[in-house]
Amino acid sequence: MSRIFEALQKSEEERSGVSFPAPLSLATDLLQNAERQRDESFTAPTREELAAEEQSLSQRPEELDQFPQLPINLWSGSRLICLTNQESLGAEKFRFLAVKLRQIQQARPLKRLLVTSSIPEEGKSMVCGNLAAVLARKKQQTTLLLEGDLRRPVLASRFGLGKVPGLTEWLEADSAPVSNIYQLAGAGLWFMPAGAPPENPLELMQSGKLAGLLAQLSQWFDWIVIDTPPLLPLADTSLWSRLADGVLLVAREGVTQKRQLQRGLEVVEQTKLLGMVLNSSSNSEHDSYYQRYGPLAPQTAEKF
Repeated sequence: MSRIFEALQKSEEERSGVSFPAPLSLATDLLQNAERQRDESFTAPTREELAAEEQSLSQRPEELDQFPQLPINLWSGSRLICLTNQESLGAEKFRFLAVKLRQIQQARPLKRLLVTSSIPEEGKSMVCGNLAAVLARKKQQTTLLLEGDLRRPVLASRFGLGKVPGLTEWLEADSAPVSNIYQLAGAGLWFMPAGAPPENPLELMQSGKLAGLLAQLSQWFDWIVIDTPPLLPLADTSLWSRLADGVLLVAREGVTQKRQLQRGLEVVEQTKLLGMVLNSSSNSEHDSYYQRYGPLAPQTAEKF
């Protein structure tokens, strides 16, 4: 069962004075130095600041109503557990991650969230889709899931959307207004798919239009969750990283090797590294607890 890495628990431990049992993993030692460099101080917002924020968030931009709505057709292998099995332990873990990210957002600018991994097949797209679905459940905030992996896009198929125009088509167009964004019916979020894989993805991304796109989207959305290609050996993610406010790194137990994770951590800008999500963990020590105390917990915890 996937578990949220200690990097996003550390600030909670320091504020509460309560130590959570930290699971042993190869990522622990690798992230310690990066964690020491992060300023994890958190100052609770004042009542006036909360009221101002609430008033601001309640006014959804009218521009978002222009985007068409698409029905989603989730299939059994979509692994979007936060939409298909919201009462499972896996969905609860993503809710915990969303809470930690909102706390960080109160302490520092955090809107453009990049989700990546060191190598392929680590589950970054699954994490990205589930996290966006959880963030979108807060009605006062608008969430966009942006599929920035133009080489091997999978998110559109996970939502059962088929082939729809997306980021590629917008980048190829000349001076086009922001388009190819869709409201996903029943999910509460907006989605900009990758579109058809181009022949020259890196060259297309270096056209200079991405910065303008992210600037416009940042005016409309409170969260922009970006799914990007793996860090190694492609250069695509370095372009996205320059435009992001924070980075989550996904690793998969039994797949990610220590040297690959080390190289991935070296590539990520340390000031933007928020932490790590460890996917497919074999540690099931919390499963029985959730089954006994979780609301309507299933008999068999779903793994992803």
